[in-house]
Amino acid sequence: MSSTTKDPAPAPPRVRIRQLLPNLHLGKFQPGPLNSITDVPGVLINTESIHLPATGKAGAVNTGVTTILPRKDFFHNACYAGLFRFNGSGELTGSHWIEETGLLHSPIILTNSFAVGAAYQGIYEYGIREYSDSKGRVDWFMLPVVGETFDGFLNDISQFSVKPEHIVRGIENATADAVPEGNTGGGTGMVCHYWKGGTGSSSRIVTGVDRYSQEGQTEKTYTVAALVQANYGSPDMLRIGGAPIGRILQEEVLKQAEADAKKKAAWEELENEKNRKDGSIIVILATDAPLHPLQLQRIAKRATSGLSRVGGVGHNPSGDIFLAFSTASKIPVQTVTANNRSVDPWKPTPIDVQVLDDHTINSLFQAAADTTEEAIYNALCMAETMEGVDGRVIEALPLDKVKGLMEKYL
Repeated sequence: MSSTTKDPAPAPPRVRIRQLLPNLHLGKFQPGPLNSITDVPGVLINTESIHLPATGKAGAVNTGVTTILPRKDFFHNACYAGLFRFNGSGELTGSHWIEETGLLHSPIILTNSFAVGAAYQGIYEYGIREYSDSKGRVDWFMLPVVGETFDGFLNDISQFSVKPEHIVRGIENATADAVPEGNTGGGTGMVCHYWKGGTGSSSRIVTGVDRYSQEGQTEKTYTVAALVQANYGSPDMLRIGGAPIGRILQEEVLKQAEADAKKKAAWEELENEKNRKDGSIIVILATDAPLHPLQLQRIAKRATSGLSRVGGVGHNPSGDIFLAFSTASKIPVQTVTANNRSVDPWKPTPIDVQVLDDHTINSLFQAAADTTEEAIYNALCMAETMEGVDGRVIEALPLDKVKGLMEKYL
């Protein structure tokens, strides 16, 4: 008599929140064609993940880089931008200049906490290669924009695995394709609400007005989109559509852990780590609506509303930093540097820009909150279980269980 052992059933494919829960209400505005930050015309993205096995004393490496180009010609034509710091235990380089001028004229790089220096250098290496003069000299001004969250629970962050060449390659290869989500780019090694987190994105289309005339008004659609690097939160705080999914899942995990000493020890280790130092989230909001820097600061603040719906509260050691930019206006920069003396800095000179009426932008506020919320869901839903440094394992959010639990709430 013989017997055969069946291979374990393959894990179900990861899907975005809309595929998992098609009846979940995610706001009144429809997503763009890709439901991604690249739905905003001109915005380009690249993600690169870095995985290296444990060797000798070095641990496993699970990290990466997300590159966002606000426009292809970021060097010569800035975007208006605005910032909001929900909690400041984190880094976004170049933020002082954005707050001073309202101008973004750098790639936005998202990576791990120890890779900020390499990312900063990589932006400059690209700029020097592309924009130095015939002698290889530079005479221009650009402050690189680099944001970070800490991936040290799954990544041996002490290895400094991100190098400047990763950033140069990211700028070169950025495209308008949909953002790869989950364990990708700067989000590769991140943890969200004790489940595997990472990179997520979403977009919304809002109908507005292009202009008024004697004949009436001309409608125009604007896109608002978010990209998140989600690495924050306790398990009991996770909510989906207002339902306490995190608390229910936590109770189930703890019950199972009582009979599994290894699982219980792993959960307690993560819990101790998160209680000591919660993680962080970076939110990048992009739009083609014509907004000035103060309006974009207000847009950035609305990411807080989307984050809170999912369960983020901005704990003391958390870095929750939000940046919003608009591609609607091209603001010339490098006009008195980079061998381009096209304006006299001592003669005040106007430029023509269009801005929306503050009294008409409620829909953009709501879209900013909605896209942030959905982008976090997508990061959780698309992320896969990962084994990292010292054999630590962070499970993917169990989509089948989430779907079953949500049936009574939808």
